[in-house]
Amino acid sequence: MKKIKIAVLDDYQEVALKMADWSVLDQVADITVFHDHLDGQSELTERLKPFDIICVMRERTPIYKELLQGLPNLKLIVSTGSRNASIDTDAVSEAGIQLEHTGYISNGATEHTWALLMAMARHIPQENTTFKNGGWQTTVGTDLKGKTIGIVGLGRIGAKIAAIANVFEMNVIAWSENLTEEKAAASGARYVSKEFLFSNADFITVHLVLSERSKGIISTPELDLMKPNAYLINTSRGPLVDENALINTLEQGKIAGAALDVFDTEPLPKDHPFRNLGNLLATPHIGYVTENTYKLFFEDTVKIIQNWITNKN
Repeated sequence: MKKIKIAVLDDYQEVALKMADWSVLDQVADITVFHDHLDGQSELTERLKPFDIICVMRERTPIYKELLQGLPNLKLIVSTGSRNASIDTDAVSEAGIQLEHTGYISNGATEHTWALLMAMARHIPQENTTFKNGGWQTTVGTDLKGKTIGIVGLGRIGAKIAAIANVFEMNVIAWSENLTEEKAAASGARYVSKEFLFSNADFITVHLVLSERSKGIISTPELDLMKPNAYLINTSRGPLVDENALINTLEQGKIAGAALDVFDTEPLPKDHPFRNLGNLLATPHIGYVTENTYKLFFEDTVKIIQNWITNKN
């Protein structure tokens, strides 16, 4: 029997095969793991053309109509996470390709958001660099107790951020287009207007689903409202914040700083201005990159493929 060809894309850390027991597929499939990332359509099409199944890590490699048209053998796409905004689901459906999603663990993004907030407040990257270079105490940290945190989007993750902020005895305010006073209060936050949040918060963290409506929801007008000693954190989706507006704000020193884990283009180009801003703390979209999350991703991927093969036969 001809073996099914499976491609696992964008395994940056080279751990995909270690996070699940792929050996259960040995008799029926050949698995190829790619550790690099390809952007060009022609190169990507050529690489993926032989495969019956491709396994994609959420929003690393976009799956779009033109790409699918060059993949005649493709029958199944397995995407990690409950949704993947970089997959053209209509094009997948039109091509008669099955699309399946794995489970997801949301605590990673919550924990990483707080890690970035704390690192900025206490200047941990700067003090670590100073320490490694032989120095000692060069900055003064910002207290969290009594400070105001503004949460843009009080959904599952935003509500967890609110709960943590309350433990630190912060003043918690929140805004989103559909938020109400009752919903905010239920999560331990106070509902305020968008303008009030950006004008009064010492820390602003973004937790919205990316859509055409929410794209660029934070831009120059919002950034101009922020206090000069305030910080912005985005671990949700890059396009929620207007990159050019944020770059301009940081270059002019209008706010104390920003922390980002997500970007418009990923991986971020090596010559991107974000890489040279001293008041920006940035990580390469690792909010969801945790051991438990990866295990769930890849274990579910194997199960989905097993079920697909069983149903196919």
